Amino acid sequence: MRFHVAAGDGGRFRGRVVVTDVVAERVVAEAVVTGPGWTLDVPEAWPSSLYRASFHDARPETPAPERDAEHEVWYVVRAARPGASSPVLVSVPFPTWRAYHRAGEPGRSIYYAEQPTRAARVPLAAPGGGPPPERWEEPLLRWLHRTGRPVEYCSGFDLHDGAGLLAAYRLLVVNGHDEYWTAEMRDSVEGFVRRGGNLAVFAGNTAWWQIRLEDGGRTMVCHRDAAADPVAAVDPARATVEWSSSPVDRPENTMTGVSFRQGAGAWGDGMALIGREAYTVRFAGHWVFEGTGLRDGDAFARGALGYETDAAELDWSAGVPRATGRDGTPRSFAVLATADLRHWRTYGQGGWATMGVFRAGAGTVFNAATINWGRALHDPAVDRVTRNVLDRLSGAGPAPRWHTVGAAPRLRALAACEGLLFAVAGDGRTLLHREPSEQNLPWVPCPPPADGSPSPELRCLTAPREASHPMPLALLAVTGDDRLVYRAPVPGPAPWLPAGRVPAGTTALAMCDNSLFAVTPHDDALHARPAGDFDAPWRRLGPAGKASALTVLGARLHAVTPDGLLARAPVLSGEPFAPAASAVSFPPVRALAAYAGRLLAVTEDDRLISHPAV
Repeated sequence: MRFHVAAGDGGRFRGRVVVTDVVAERVVAEAVVTGPGWTLDVPEAWPSSLYRASFHDARPETPAPERDAEHEVWYVVRAARPGASSPVLVSVPFPTWRAYHRAGEPGRSIYYAEQPTRAARVPLAAPGGGPPPERWEEPLLRWLHRTGRPVEYCSGFDLHDGAGLLAAYRLLVVNGHDEYWTAEMRDSVEGFVRRGGNLAVFAGNTAWWQIRLEDGGRTMVCHRDAAADPVAAVDPARATVEWSSSPVDRPENTMTGVSFRQGAGAWGDGMALIGREAYTVRFAGHWVFEGTGLRDGDAFARGALGYETDAAELDWSAGVPRATGRDGTPRSFAVLATADLRHWRTYGQGGWATMGVFRAGAGTVFNAATINWGRALHDPAVDRVTRNVLDRLSGAGPAPRWHTVGAAPRLRALAACEGLLFAVAGDGRTLLHREPSEQNLPWVPCPPPADGSPSPELRCLTAPREASHPMPLALLAVTGDDRLVYRAPVPGPAPWLPAGRVPAGTTALAMCDNSLFAVTPHDDALHARPAGDFDAPWRRLGPAGKASALTVLGARLHAVTPDGLLARAPVLSGEPFAPAASAVSFPPVRALAAYAGRLLAVTEDDRLISHPAV
């Protein structure tokens, strides 16, 4: 690394430099510097970390705000072989640090936002640009070191062309205040997640502004105004405005799950509010809260919220908060905790904080949705949540891919149809429904038929993925006296209609390719019959592999058996069940269904769990 050095008065510098591993709080090098330049050859033995080079001359140093510390140079040393020592990559938000440097000084900073004298372009080689006085990122970095958790580091700028770098890792960690992102940074990270990488955001106000890098990456550009940005007219998607604003219209929620648009901010005197606020648990059964002892409605993480938070637009009509998706938040987003911060409008921006997790392609994204998360790591619950996220998303230790998506009290059958999940209650007669989302939504009873006829006792339940003439898209069930019945897949009242008989003792049912398949456990047999011919005889196909539940996923029959999840083509022959394409281990389950490429199951301990198809 080549440093260009001058004395404060512009003359020749004579003094010393001290290089510190900031995360380990360890001085790693000292040298005498005389003249306009100094070169650092980074030793191969230095670990990947955040470093600071501080230059000092013989004059007494006058304390000054850290924001003006232009005698310091902060940088990251990346791993020589990415991923060699850890599957976790921690990004340091240098773009945001540079954006805030010399805020308010004409031509020196892109802050403050509406000042006509602010800069639209700032050189990255200029002095300063280290962390702001609040040091939002520091607590989590120190915690990672203190707990002995191996991680590797990069600069946020490294993500600008970061697909190759990210490919070596299982998990990317975004920390603190990471507000400024280029389109290339987003493309790299979103592609990484969709290909199966994971993202953990222990941060707030994330990806709020789009920036560009110009002059070969030596200049950061942010006009904050499409009308003033010459690129907006020729490449609107790269205009340097808020990501959610026109003409970019690429809400940051699609990457992070949440946004500062719904979030809260407290500035000035309002900074004192940070220590008073806490999250409220909304989904204690989720793996993120495993081992915390928390229950729904408990408060935790006091002091973690601020000074800016992110949130999703929520719907509370079901008694449980769920993301509407109207603001760009993915529909798979599960709300884990919330904080009502609308009173912050007295000090800045009123809103919410929403902690959550969602799927994106083959990857998972967790978001703590607050800048100040690291300062609450003394809270045992915050510590455990952080460990849970890092362990599961980095692949450390056994991490089952099944995860809880709600309660399933005494449910005995399960099926998905027309965008709803249906179940048979423990009494065997009440039909229940809820959305098949990742949220812990309550089950709602379907009203009985309008004619007052009694509901039959139901033994198992299924539904086809698509209609097969003449059989309509419907819920199908086996009654206690071995009759096959069907009804419209609606949450309102609907009668059960006859559809023939089933083999005596049928306990599992599925429909695929216009054929019905049934399992009888007493003789471990799989049977089949045309779906639309109610009078057609059932044909015994062969062994059922001791299946206790059936469903159809990807045009294949899937069965829960003592040997795990087995599958077979929906052919009318004796083809045996074989292990499913992806090895799936799961707890004991009572019922199985499939929806939108995912398996859903009711466990013996009354949980509704989900698993991706691949």
